[in-house]
Parts: sequence; structure tokens; C-alpha cells
Amino acid sequence: MKKIIIFSTCFFLISASNLFAQKDRIEYLPNVDKKKLHFAYYLGLNKKGFKVTFNSSNSSVLEANSDYITVEEALGFNIGLVVGYNINEHISLRFEPGLSSNTKEIIYDEAVVGGLSPSNVRDVPGTYLRLPLLLKLSTKRLDNMRAFVIGGVSYDYNFSSNQNNPDDNTSGQFRMKTSNFMYEVGIGVDLYLQWFKFSPSIRGIFAINNELVNDDSPTSPFTAPVDYLGTRGIFLNFTFQ
Repeated sequence: MKKIIIFSTCFFLISASNLFAQKDRIEYLPNVDKKKLHFAYYLGLNKKGFKVTFNSSNSSVLEANSDYITVEEALGFNIGLVVGYNINEHISLRFEPGLSSNTKEIIYDEAVVGGLSPSNVRDVPGTYLRLPLLLKLSTKRLDNMRAFVIGGVSYDYNFSSNQNNPDDNTSGQFRMKTSNFMYEVGIGVDLYLQWFKFSPSIRGIFAINNELVNDDSPTSPFTAPVDYLGTRGIFLNFTFQ
């Protein structure tokens, strides 16, 4: 995640410096933000993992080491549409339906779960239909650049949740909830080019609800010690309007 943040920051700074370096500045697309309703699309990358908190009253967690659950984060992609409504010059309401996909890996402490399942490793695919409703707050336009902050909430439908699978971790099947809610916050910049507006942004994505589906056994070492498991990720989106 640190590499993505550093790359994004450098990209924004280089883009901004190139715009300011122009001696004879031409203001591109002077009327693009005057439309009340506008449409765009975005492509991007994501890096997702899980935040895991434990039920401290569960003795199996107290007896295990700090590696009871290890989450291996993974890269994925985002793609979607943007429907924006300009409330005024600086505030825009945005609906950004799209798909987000990647595969994470969860590794259980083999000393605790060894022999209870075919493997202590779980591949956790996640293909989400995301329906975020966001508020975008923009600064005043300066030549061909405009910075913004963005944030809001989303409903995320997980096509790969495995929620209704009758098998659980004892058969090697990791289950998550299909319907989830998340919030996101981010920063970005609008770059007004000759033919279109290009808007890179970096965002943090955080699950609100617990996404884990417990195993059938209330004492399962795979799920009983877990109080909360929710998606945490960074999105790097490139929007074209």
C-alpha cells in the first residue's frame, strides 16, 4: 500500500508541475463544469486486505501467537461509470457504480488449526458490485487544474462471497457475507486537457459491517475467535470525462 501512495503522490505532483510550467497557459474545456449533469468512466487498481479483530475472551486466541491469522494483501482492478450532479461550483454529488475484483489469502496458525481442515490457507476471491454515493468538494479552478476531496458510503454486493455454501472451514471453504456496506474517503485532482478532463484520485475503502460468516460449530477455531473481519483497501482510480 505504501508504494501505491508514494506513486500516486509523485504522479499528482508531476502532473501539477507540468501544468504550472506552461508559459502561455491555455484554459482547456472552460465550460465542462457548468453542466449540472455529467457522465464519465473510470479504470483503476486496488490493493485490498482485511482488518481482523479478535474476541479476547476466547481462550484459543490467548493461547495462540500473534500469527493466529495472517492476511496476504493482493492487487486487483476497478472499472465503472460516474454519474455526477453539480450542486454548485464547488460541490458535486456522484454515483459511481462499478466492479472491483481481487483475491486475498488468509493463513491460519497451523499449530491451532492443523489437522482440522485439508489446509490452513484460504484463498479468498472477491468480486464486488460497488454502488457508492459520494460527495466531491473541489477547490477553485487554477488554470487547468483543480484539487478535490471525496467521500461517502457504498453498498457492495460480493459475487464471490460463498455465503450459501453448506460446507465451512472444516471442508476448506471460507465463507463471507454477500451484502456489505463500506465507506470511502480520498483526494484527487482534475486535470483539464485539450479533449477531456482527466481525474486521478487515491481513496481508502473501509468495511462497516463484519463480513465473516461463522462456521457451523460455535467453537470452530477458524471463526469463533474472530469478532470482526472487514475489507480494508486503497483504490487508485483514473476517471475520464
